[in-house]
Amino acid sequence: MAINQSFTAELRATIEQLKADKVYKRLNYLDSPQSARVQMEGRGDVLILSSNNYLGLSDEPSIIQAGIEGLEKWGAGTASVRFICGTYTVHRELEAALARFVGTEASLSFVACWNANEAFTGTIAQEGDFIISDALNHASIIDSMRLGKAIGKCTTAVYKHADMADLRAKLAEARGSKRRIIWTDGVFSMEGAIAKLPDILQIARDTNSIVAMDDSHSTGVLGKTGRGTAEHFGVLGEVDVITSTLGKALGGAAGGFVAGSEALCDYLTQRARPQLFSNALPTTVAASAMQAVKHLEAHPELVDTLRSNTKYFREQISEAGFKPLPGETPIVPIIVGETAAAIQMSNMLLDEGVFVTGFGFPVVPKGEARVRCQISAGHSRDHLDTALAAFKKVGRKLKLI
Repeated sequence: MAINQSFTAELRATIEQLKADKVYKRLNYLDSPQSARVQMEGRGDVLILSSNNYLGLSDEPSIIQAGIEGLEKWGAGTASVRFICGTYTVHRELEAALARFVGTEASLSFVACWNANEAFTGTIAQEGDFIISDALNHASIIDSMRLGKAIGKCTTAVYKHADMADLRAKLAEARGSKRRIIWTDGVFSMEGAIAKLPDILQIARDTNSIVAMDDSHSTGVLGKTGRGTAEHFGVLGEVDVITSTLGKALGGAAGGFVAGSEALCDYLTQRARPQLFSNALPTTVAASAMQAVKHLEAHPELVDTLRSNTKYFREQISEAGFKPLPGETPIVPIIVGETAAAIQMSNMLLDEGVFVTGFGFPVVPKGEARVRCQISAGHSRDHLDTALAAFKKVGRKLKLI
């Protein structure tokens, strides 16, 4: 069968334009475990400042060993979806551990948090419902709402970022809706800002709304013991629905989950298409994630180390003359303006042996391109000082400081 040449030519032309505009993304290949330092193909030893490996658990020996043992005990996977061919006890154990950790009755695992978000909105949304999202919510939430609107025929809206007055006003306009669902990130991934969760919960109580929160950048990061945004604000157990990932602080492999009431998780098991038509989380990933939860529960000091490293880096990068977005999370964005400038800065830092990613439109608004630094408990003070020296050198060359 002949390949459609005009279609291929169109794609190539678009790619060439991305390269001409200096916004083309090139993949960097690693040849060692994700850690504070890695071996990068063609670059050698590189310091990582762009990973969601917030607690440094990606190469934790006990987590790696748990994955190996899980693979040996249960094999590669189910080879089909869970309700057809059976599921594994490790999935049940993991889901119970995750629910306990985030303060809910139950949880249900998925191959990614993206699927978990799609499963929740796409399954729960019905005609007559009103679902409203913070303007800076993750793309997975945005797409989940589009799915809910297409399948469930619900009504959707967006409120200005962290603007509680706008949220109240839009909910008031939708007071006749059958159900109202407020979607928010716990930590906004491109800003590093924390959601105003206590205010959102109060608004939900006042308007009889449901709160759904994606805690992907909060799980293992916020709260005294890393249980997320709810623990950070002292409202553990008060959020209706929490979704999160296993692919960041909790070992960094893959996977996500929806946590909430037993009824919610059972309903999603019965009706959620990403659950009904996808294989279960690979057993090695489920086993390693299970160990990651246990490891964090046994070593809450990792959260303290992450917090200390974050405070030090934020103080030092500001003292160097950069103006990162304010905050207290380990996401430290440095705004540089245009997308090409962010990518140029990222490339120059990589030449200095520091891997940190530049983000531009459409990931962030035009004119607000940034280099996003992400701090880990796995970083030593020497690692951070090396990164700071590289930033100063590149910043002076680009006349940013």
